[in-house]
Amino acid sequence: MEEQHLFFYYFLPFFSILPLLLLSKFLLLTHDKNHTNHPPSPPSFPIFGHFHLIKDPLHRVLQKLSLKYGPVFTLRFGSYPVLVLSSPSTVEDCFMQNDVSEDRPRLITGKIMKYDYTSSIAAPFGPYWRKLRRITTIEIFSITRLNTYLDIRQDEIRSLIKTLFLESVDHDDGFTKVGLRSKLQDMSFNIIMRIVSGKRNFGPELDDLKEAISFRDMITEITKVGGGSYRSDLFPFLRWIDFQGMKMTLLRLKAKSEALSDENGKKDGVSNKKMMDAMLSLHESKLESHSDQILKGIMLTVLLVGTDTSAVTIEWAMSLLLNHPHVLQKARSEVDEHVGQDHLIQEHDLHKLRYLQNIVNETLRLFPTTPLFVPHESSKDCTIGGYNIPCGTMLLVNTWAIHRDPKLWDDPTSFRPERFEKPVGEGYNYIPFGMGKRQCPGAGLANREVGMALAAMVQCFEWDRVSEKMVDLSEAKGLTMPKNEPLEAMCRTRESMVSVLSKF
Repeated sequence: MEEQHLFFYYFLPFFSILPLLLLSKFLLLTHDKNHTNHPPSPPSFPIFGHFHLIKDPLHRVLQKLSLKYGPVFTLRFGSYPVLVLSSPSTVEDCFMQNDVSEDRPRLITGKIMKYDYTSSIAAPFGPYWRKLRRITTIEIFSITRLNTYLDIRQDEIRSLIKTLFLESVDHDDGFTKVGLRSKLQDMSFNIIMRIVSGKRNFGPELDDLKEAISFRDMITEITKVGGGSYRSDLFPFLRWIDFQGMKMTLLRLKAKSEALSDENGKKDGVSNKKMMDAMLSLHESKLESHSDQILKGIMLTVLLVGTDTSAVTIEWAMSLLLNHPHVLQKARSEVDEHVGQDHLIQEHDLHKLRYLQNIVNETLRLFPTTPLFVPHESSKDCTIGGYNIPCGTMLLVNTWAIHRDPKLWDDPTSFRPERFEKPVGEGYNYIPFGMGKRQCPGAGLANREVGMALAAMVQCFEWDRVSEKMVDLSEAKGLTMPKNEPLEAMCRTRESMVSVLSKF
């Protein structure tokens, strides 16, 4: 009886799945006969394909595979063929030469968090997507709109500097230790929330701090969930059993975001209705039904892509400056020369600070906010890198690998802002905001926010590491590749700026 029990326990499942293994092998062989000249691919398992390779951080795993199999290789995640690109020439083939790579795979995050694929990030490429893109680009991220929100950005950066000043001025012994991550997140969240709804989300005058913390936690959780969603997205049976509770987590986050959005929309005293008015223009653009969902989808997209990304970039930049004090000193000298010390830097001063912009560019090269492009999908058969790529293939571009390719960059892992004093190529070897028709429309807003915050922190304070040990630069899991350890630094108000900051 015990032997029979062992047989049923161990061998029956194997014989039950054996027909599926044979069928998958047959289908793969048939597929290979019908489509020749495929890119190279690592060995895989039947049915599961390369599931065993999906590990965090995924961009590092894919880079190691590209060193072995080349800048173009394929993986199979379950039944999903995936093409991985790790060179500028293949990216150019994909997005500039072939006009068939702008679709999106129908992933679970797009269905739930992007309102059944109706947001600009998840919507299929076509007339509907073009209309959404035009509205978001013109009404939210155009130069005219960015200029409209100038006072908001300036005000929130002043608030950040005021917070740091109050923490440091109370210490007579000079430097004081400050945690920067939460402060940078608060600033970034407030900028986006005031642009969207006219309401500050964080600050001493906030009535409901619990609501603010709930919103910030929601954004952080969404980025973490999105970064680990590949397993459930690419294997239908895992989605069916809700592997790791992914679906329930997303539904809970969606409900929380809608509740906060509805509550913000109902509150009185909103002083800035500009983006709300722009969103109402969707009703007049004759889009299809579910206009409320479309509005919420666009609003949530702006909140997601416009908050955590900027804060993460500033935190990486400050970490790099603390590890390279000579670069920090050079940036401070530039600010003192072109801005002075009799007033807080203004946004119109940014164009004078070329070295500071080089620091931002170099930070985005080493630590792009999205190390992998948001997945694309080929809508037709095409040729990329000399290989035949069938329709329906998911396309992953490894920005992180391209930015650190020694064939493209001299001493690629070193922090050297001076490299951007000269042109860095035709644009395909430096792609922090994506490529093609779906590249990030918020690059202008991000550059202004990151540049201003960084310049103000350099202008007003002296900075040092907490200890002689270098700041840890390891990355954590997530869509926006945050630092693994929140940044703490020693901060002291510059004597020359005390009188200016005291007026705050």
